[in-house]
Amino acid sequence: MPEKGLLRGQVGTVVELLAPSVAEVEFSDDQGRTYAMAALRTEELIRLHHRPCERVA
Repeated sequence: MPEKGLLRGQVGTVVELLAPSVAEVEFSDDQGRTYAMAALRTEELIRLHHRPCERVA
C-alpha cells in the first residue's frame, strides 16, 4: 500500500475490528508515533508471535 506509505512486512497493531473480516491497523514508529492507519482485510494480515507457541498434545 505505497499510497499509505506502507510496504510489505511492516508491523502494525490491530486497534479495532470494523467488520467480521476487516480490522483497523495502526502503524507506529519506535517512539510510538503513528505514521499510518489502514483498514485491512484479515487475509492481508500475518499474525506475529513474540514468544514460543505452546504445544498442543
